[in-house]
Amino acid sequence: MSDRGMKQLSDSLLIQSYHKAIELNLSSEFISQIKDELRERSLLKGIEEQTSQVS
Repeated sequence: MSDRGMKQLSDSLLIQSYHKAIELNLSSEFISQIKDELRERSLLKGIEEQTSQVS
């Protein structure tokens, strides 16, 4: 998915995509692209906090 395509995703769908990419063990490059978009939207910190609480 291009950066442009990610920008069209809602926050919720982007977060779901991030979790699914990790679950499916997709390429680290793809996960990094999603993380970059999450960071741009100021969503990454909240997701990382949730993930660390679950672990």
